Amino acid sequence: MSAPSAEGSVLGFTPGSPTVLRILLGSQLRRLRTEKGISREAAGYAIRASHAKISRLELGQVSFKARDVADLLTLYGVTEEAERAPLLSLARQANAQGWWHKYGDLLPAWFEVYIGLEGAASVIRTYENQFVPGLLQAPGYARAVIRLVHDVAPEDEIERRVRLRTTRQRRLTGEDAVTLWAVIDEAVVRRTLGGPEIMREQIDHLLAMTDLRNVTVQVMPFERGGHAAAGGPFSILRFPERDLPDVVYMEQLTSALYLDKPAEAEHYMRVMDRLSIQAESPARTRKFLEGLRSSL
Repeated sequence: MSAPSAEGSVLGFTPGSPTVLRILLGSQLRRLRTEKGISREAAGYAIRASHAKISRLELGQVSFKARDVADLLTLYGVTEEAERAPLLSLARQANAQGWWHKYGDLLPAWFEVYIGLEGAASVIRTYENQFVPGLLQAPGYARAVIRLVHDVAPEDEIERRVRLRTTRQRRLTGEDAVTLWAVIDEAVVRRTLGGPEIMREQIDHLLAMTDLRNVTVQVMPFERGGHAAAGGPFSILRFPERDLPDVVYMEQLTSALYLDKPAEAEHYMRVMDRLSIQAESPARTRKFLEGLRSSL
């Protein structure tokens, strides 16, 4: 496999997506290594590191040192400057700090990864059964959700967390806006958080978001009984870069699970397709939300 050209999709990435750049570079290095039949142990020895570090580098979980990348490229037989330069340039870009760096004291490492992926995705499909998805939360509702988890946090920290969430929502507008398709359980909008006024604001916000051409919302009504997503909430992120697989994200209380094997992602995509069929249509969902709004 040859290194990507400067005109290719890898180096055409917009600034501010270091997480995805690391994943792309790690993927390139992994392919080069396996094509040469070199073990992780041997690769680690070449850069004075363990096989575990090679694994983390190839998964894009850690930053890259230019010297390490250069040494690995030499080991893998990539010696022509025209082939090395794009990958070394990618390593420099991958070490850049994302816009969310100033919130680093609030973010666990496992969620920083998600924000980076979210910022680079072209399509996000999500199912939620407890809360409105973060990208669709109104400020008052977001504040109420955040207080549930950070009930002893000072007020300034709460407001910073709200700003972080609303800043993420910029992905829904602009020239490179992400396409968001959300299926939410009826319980999400029935459960009152922060009081009736906050819920009215949230439903108004959902209705406004569905006016965007790139946002689709469907409600899964109680009357449908059991459905395909019996295992709980999840999101599927798809990227415009051919080298990046779909990623399934499942958040837990103190960690998250990321699945990127094709078979796993395809399974969750089939579940999401069934959910979209079982749920109310976008038009009927809008009528449902309007009726619920008038009853609050």
